Amino acid sequence: MRSLVRLPKAHLHLHLEGAMRPSTLAELAGERGLRPPAVGAGFASFEDFGPLYGAAAQLVREGPRENLLRLVREVVEDAAADGAVWIEPHVNPLTYEADPGAALDVLDAVLDEGCRTADRLGIGFGVMVFARRNADPSEGVAAARLAARRADKGVVAFGLAGDEARYPPEPFAEAFAIARDAGLISAPHAGEFAGPAGVSAALDALGAQRIAHGVRAVEDPSLLARLAAEGVVLDVCPTSNVALGVVESLSAHPLPKLLHAGVRCTLNADDPLLFGSGLLDEYTAARTTLALGDDRLAAIARTSIESSGAPRTLKDKAIALVADWLDTL
Repeated sequence: MRSLVRLPKAHLHLHLEGAMRPSTLAELAGERGLRPPAVGAGFASFEDFGPLYGAAAQLVREGPRENLLRLVREVVEDAAADGAVWIEPHVNPLTYEADPGAALDVLDAVLDEGCRTADRLGIGFGVMVFARRNADPSEGVAAARLAARRADKGVVAFGLAGDEARYPPEPFAEAFAIARDAGLISAPHAGEFAGPAGVSAALDALGAQRIAHGVRAVEDPSLLARLAAEGVVLDVCPTSNVALGVVESLSAHPLPKLLHAGVRCTLNADDPLLFGSGLLDEYTAARTTLALGDDRLAAIARTSIESSGAPRTLKDKAIALVADWLDTL
């Protein structure tokens, strides 16, 4: 059986603070005399998930800058250990500093530390800056402008995160226009809690090229056909979908149906800290529980590399290595 850790892959749907190691969470909480948030306790809804994520993130955002740098280093190290050749974590620097100038310093610190660690490990690093649905759209515009200022220095994509059932994407159209004009990949969250309509809105209002989740597109055959025809990529996170009740079980996950419909998909961990599953775990579950063969897994890995913000030279080398992996018995 081929080793999945040796399959070159990109990790595209990963929230920086949500990828913190549990041991780091416990240590940072202990330094402040706090009990660590019970992040592995399960969630009845997205409303339960949000505060737990926020409590964990607060330990980084309100601590010394070294906490953030440590988080970046460890996230890149964990990606490399899972066989990633490129990692693209999601971060909003305005959640660290409200002043745009100070927020740009935060973004630069993330980029510098991420690139330095990735270089040490022989992989690639980029950042997706995201807007928050539950914040005023003007903050999204500010985030897009920050992202655009670093479009040639490591920021590769622009996203939109939060409760899509309560906050539709249309008010963020200006922010995404700024990001697209800067050459950034449009990659909002959609198709998780708002159903197929959320995916259609992300395509129409935000010009989405990749969609974080998007799995409920499976409920609309015409939407599936559109995604396939337009080559839109879904950055799928099966364990997250089960944990938050988007699908009832891992064995019932629609990933095989999406692939069968010709939709390009990638595998990702979303928030390993809260869901307990890393990138390699997602590939393993796709093989064992969803019964995807190595040809399918290689195609997913290839899609993750091709649709990433990685440099062309890295993509070409990694795609060749995916072919080598398939040729290895």
